[in-house]
Amino acid sequence: MKRLVEVKGVSNQFSDKTVCLLFYEPSTRTRISFQQACIKLGAKVVGTENAKEFSSAIKGESLVDTIRVANALQFDCVVLRSDVDGGAFEAAEVSKIPIINAGDGSGQHPTQALLDLLTIYQHFKKIDNLKVALVGDLKNGRTTRSLAYLLGKFKGVEVCLAAPDNLQMKDDILEYLERHNVKVSKVSKLADCAGEVDVIYLTRAQKERMKGKQKLNGQNVSINEKVLEKIKPNSIILHPLPRSDGFNELPERFTDDSRVHIFDQVENGLYARMALLKMVLS
Repeated sequence: MKRLVEVKGVSNQFSDKTVCLLFYEPSTRTRISFQQACIKLGAKVVGTENAKEFSSAIKGESLVDTIRVANALQFDCVVLRSDVDGGAFEAAEVSKIPIINAGDGSGQHPTQALLDLLTIYQHFKKIDNLKVALVGDLKNGRTTRSLAYLLGKFKGVEVCLAAPDNLQMKDDILEYLERHNVKVSKVSKLADCAGEVDVIYLTRAQKERMKGKQKLNGQNVSINEKVLEKIKPNSIILHPLPRSDGFNELPERFTDDSRVHIFDQVENGLYARMALLKMVLS
């Protein structure tokens, strides 16, 4: 896909295909990268940025009925961001066309995990035997859940979960990692594992999913000068974006550090999503 973009620019392979982008939550990278992926493959795109407010959902239409509408209108694929856990599965149950999960509540974000793995692989030329720190709001964030799930498919991977106790990873992912013999450790401070890992995967405070007035203290799960000194020269720092003011987990002043690959992730998101669309549209 990268070669296609660099050499040919745009393909006409899927000029007869139409993709519906159905997003019930705000999105920048995922939505426009899927839209760009469709354009690069020659497919047409129809959709809405905020279906929760600008579709019949505001009138009470169910997700499954909206998916039935997309089927009836002869779309070839739906890229769905649901605002509830399991929304993509619910949609797939009634759909005759492919449903791509572009994030479902605090559940999963599988295409983000694919581009994350691609970025890690590009740097290390492997996934096996790497040590990965998942950092921040692990309870409410879907990106770390999906990445942990995929890391469990490889050999010798070790995962360090760096988060406050009240924002630690949920039991379902912990049980999954245990079943797949992934060595897991927990720390409350990123500084406690920063010098030992190959990948530091930062996440923002998911304030929109936090119930009540939860106090946010990102001091222990953020990059600062002292933490940066601990990180190995060949390690990489990733972040699914957007960066937040809740934790201030990756301050702007560190953006140009050679270990920070957050915009490589964004670019790889285009290629990974193009590849996925090609698979489901072929």
